[in-house]
Amino acid sequence: MEIELKYAIPNEDVIKALWDNELFGQYEEKDSREEMFLHAKYFDTEDGDLAQNEIAYRVRMEGNCPVATLKWKGHSEDGLHVREELNVPADSSDPDPEVFRESSMGSQFLELVKDKELRCIMETKIHRRLFRIDTGDGIYEFSIDTGEVVTEVGSVPISEIEIELYSGETEEMIEIGEKIQKKYGLEVENKSKYARGLELIEGGNI
Repeated sequence: MEIELKYAIPNEDVIKALWDNELFGQYEEKDSREEMFLHAKYFDTEDGDLAQNEIAYRVRMEGNCPVATLKWKGHSEDGLHVREELNVPADSSDPDPEVFRESSMGSQFLELVKDKELRCIMETKIHRRLFRIDTGDGIYEFSIDTGEVVTEVGSVPISEIEIELYSGETEEMIEIGEKIQKKYGLEVENKSKYARGLELIEGGNI
């Protein structure tokens, strides 16, 4: 299960402040800071079977390693996103539902798509800056994401911070998130990158 807080970042100055400032002093894990480029493709059938069943299927390049991901049963409120997630190594960035076969969700996924062709419906191109903190009660990863979601009908910019729960209690993560939100004037973000891409495809408001 993936549990994270998501906040929209209003401008470049706040991005710089979030990254440059040592917000947590001794709690920040030594040598945990990292920058990377993440290029992901999201797939669905021509009939949109996955979107209709609230399933996201992506293959993302993490360095030189493709990782296939399924996300489902998601909900969000006040910036808190909770969803089931399955990650497995992939051989390439092309869709291959068979990589999920060994899991119960993978079997459901294969039954849903059957022999239908999977096509790329959107891509995300993200510059990610991340670090982790360990409070002694919990471990949390902070990701500052900037970039865009790209679809056939246009693109939408991404500028947000995610705080993901690795271990510990959701309550402590929410307290940490609220402190950062107040300090930097952040707005809660209840839409995932995938959801914003779907809205763009369907002609909704971003």
